[in-house]
Amino acid sequence: MYLSDSLKKKYTKDDLSARDAQRAAEFIAWGPAVFQASRLMVKWGILDLLRDSDHGMTEDEVVDKTGLSKYAVKCLLEASLCIGTVFINPETDRYSLSKTGWFLLNDPATRVNLDFNHDVNYEGWFHLEESLKEGKPAGLKHFGDWPTVYEGLSSLPEQVQKSWFGFDHFYSDSSFPQALEIVFGKYQVRSLYDVGGNTGKWALQCVNYNPDVEVTVLDLPQQIELMKKNVEGKEHSERIGGFGINLLDEKVPFPKREGGLDAIWMSQFLDCFSEDEIISILSRAKAAMTVNTRIFIMETLWDRQRFEPASFCLTMTSLYFAAIANGNSKMYHSEDMIRLIETAGLQVENIYDGLGQGHSIIVCKLM
Repeated sequence: MYLSDSLKKKYTKDDLSARDAQRAAEFIAWGPAVFQASRLMVKWGILDLLRDSDHGMTEDEVVDKTGLSKYAVKCLLEASLCIGTVFINPETDRYSLSKTGWFLLNDPATRVNLDFNHDVNYEGWFHLEESLKEGKPAGLKHFGDWPTVYEGLSSLPEQVQKSWFGFDHFYSDSSFPQALEIVFGKYQVRSLYDVGGNTGKWALQCVNYNPDVEVTVLDLPQQIELMKKNVEGKEHSERIGGFGINLLDEKVPFPKREGGLDAIWMSQFLDCFSEDEIISILSRAKAAMTVNTRIFIMETLWDRQRFEPASFCLTMTSLYFAAIANGNSKMYHSEDMIRLIETAGLQVENIYDGLGQGHSIIVCKLM
C-alpha cells in the first residue's frame, strides 16, 4: 500500500506507551461527549475569552463574562481540562487556552469540520452500523426520504445547507488557483466539461482565468437550473453552458462536442460514487474523448497527504458518505482510484500532489 512519508511514520508502527494507549481508548469511548463539550466551548465563547485573557480566567470570571451558570461553566472547564483544550495554574486556579484549544478555535479547517459534523453528521452517525451493513445512507432519514443527500440538498434546513456547502467549498476552493495553472498552463484547453459542476464555481473560475475557454456544466437538470441562476449576470458567464444529465444512468451517454473536446474536469466528484459507478462514469466520459482530450480528476486522496491529520479527516469523511450521503462511496486511496481508471480503459498520464488543502489531480488520457 502506498503511503506518503508522514503517513508511514504514523501508521506503520505503534509508539504509544500502554498508559497513553489506554487514554486514547477512553478518548474514543467518550468521543461524543468530547465533541459536544468542545463545540460548546467554542459556541459559547469560552475559548475566545481564554485566548484573549492576559493571565487566564477563573471559573467565576468566566461565569461573569458569559452569563452561564457556575454549574455549566464548571462542567465544561473541567471536561476541557481533561480533553486537553485548556490547562490550569493550580496556584491561582486560572484556566488558559492550550495549543489544542487554539487550533480548535482558530484553524479554519477544524472550524468547518466542527460545524459539518454537528449540523450534518452527528445524529445520522447513530445509524452507521445499519448503513455499512446495507450499503444505504440510513442516517439520511433524519433529514428526509431521499435515496442520497444530493437530491435533498435544496430541501435541507438552512443551517445544515450552510455547513454542508461550507465543508464542500472550503476544501475545493483552496485548490482552484493551482488547479487553474495546471489545466490551462500545462495543457491547451479551450473546451471543458465540468462534470458535477454544482453551483458553477469552478466554471466561473475557468472563464475568468482563460479568455478563450468554453465550459459546459454536466449535472442533474435541477442542479443545472440552480447553476444558471448562480452564474447569471457574472463576468464572462456567456461562455458557460449547462447540460442536464443523470450521471448515474448507465444508458445515458456524455454529449459529444462537435470539433472535439479538450478537457473533462471532475473535482471532488468521483468520491461521491461507488467503484462500479465510477467505472461507468469514466467509461462514458471516455466515449466523448479524442486522443487530445484529457480528464482531470481532482480528489483528496487520503494516502497522498503531506500531513497526517488530513488523512485522519479524510478517512472519517468516508463515514459521512456511508451514513449520510449515499451509503456506497468514500474518500479513496490513490491505488484504488488508479485501478478504477484503468478498468474504464483510461491511462494515468500524470499526478500532481499538494494542491490547496491536500488535493491531487490525476490526469488521464486514452490508452
